[in-house]
Amino acid sequence: MATTLKPTFATSPDSPFPDHYDIAGEEAALKDLLDAENPNTMDPRWSRVVELESRKETLQRSQSEYRQRQGADKLVSNKEASDMRYIGALEDEDQDTMTLHTREAYRLFMGRARDAEGNHSPIVGGRRVASALRSAWVLSGNDNPYADWVLIAFMDRMDAAKGKLETAITGCEKVLKDLRQRGLTYSVLRSREPKDVDLGFRSPYGYAVAELIVHYDYFVRLIKTLIRKDRMSDEEGRVAMRQRVREIRSMFEDPSKYERFLMREELRQLSRSDFLPGANEEAQKRVAAVVGLFGEVPREVFTGQIAPRHSRRHANLSEKELRLLQEAALSPVAADVSDEDEGGLLE
Repeated sequence: MATTLKPTFATSPDSPFPDHYDIAGEEAALKDLLDAENPNTMDPRWSRVVELESRKETLQRSQSEYRQRQGADKLVSNKEASDMRYIGALEDEDQDTMTLHTREAYRLFMGRARDAEGNHSPIVGGRRVASALRSAWVLSGNDNPYADWVLIAFMDRMDAAKGKLETAITGCEKVLKDLRQRGLTYSVLRSREPKDVDLGFRSPYGYAVAELIVHYDYFVRLIKTLIRKDRMSDEEGRVAMRQRVREIRSMFEDPSKYERFLMREELRQLSRSDFLPGANEEAQKRVAAVVGLFGEVPREVFTGQIAPRHSRRHANLSEKELRLLQEAALSPVAADVSDEDEGGLLE
């Protein structure tokens, strides 16, 4: 019967070598020789030390080649592999646009600045909220839990607003459909000169805002059609439009409020690691300030159990890291923050 020789080195099933050579295991087994100032080269294990260094160099070369070749298959030439890094970023073939027919929807998109005399309060418009959402989207890449919270909360409210708009639109369309069945065919009002608005948003959330505004534009056209055709009174129409636009404008306020503080230098570096035990003094100050401003972030958002629809966060957490997030204090239990520090952020 053939005898299988036992390897003379440590092995591991996770080893990158065909013979399962385990670098970490060998380093542990040969630690006394590796740490010695003057190692004994006559030690019978010295050949294993030489082999260890050789394996480490081999692995390093292999890893370097893998990175240089962009992980390409062995059948791919070096030139073909290197060309991958020179592929340009994707861009739109044409300019993205949004066509609006109503002044109401256009105003909703533009918003309104504060006038010099102070007679008109500012209104956050679609362009402004899209910018604020992009800021939160960028901050999500810093593992900022409050940025995630902003994005999640906004999309939840927007989905609800779109649902209400769709319900209202369906009701208006049913009125026109019923009239058509009885012999009256009414067309939906449209502008003689609709305006195309260039979009070019730099985050997915801008396009979500544009879609909502287009929904509102069509809703206004339907309401004005029903008024024009005597299927709704002027007052009923104004109430219906005012109800929807107030809800949307209220929704647009929050991301801009969060952006005002989260993008400030004092809080821009905020991340989930700031909440973990052992965080430094600056991290503790950030936690105290953000909790004082906005309250505790929901635990399921903090752990990533609930995540934004679009995020720049790339987290592949181990069980230990996830447990740390689940156990972390979401309030500044041990933070040493003076009233002056927090007050500066609240101004």
